[in-house]
Amino acid sequence: MNKACRNCRSILTGDKCANCGGTDLTKSFEGAIFIVDAADSKIAQAIGAKFPGKYALKIK
Repeated sequence: MNKACRNCRSILTGDKCANCGGTDLTKSFEGAIFIVDAADSKIAQAIGAKFPGKYALKIK
């Protein structure tokens, strides 16, 4: 089951976020976006994504 990190919005399957090391995770999120180039993406900057990967658009 996919979970989203409440700290950095990264979507993951484990119990600890690989991006920020956070453990405050939720199964309740809406939408997903794939970030390929976090350094040059305006969307990545808008959601605070610093690494390539899958991110939740809205955390509930």
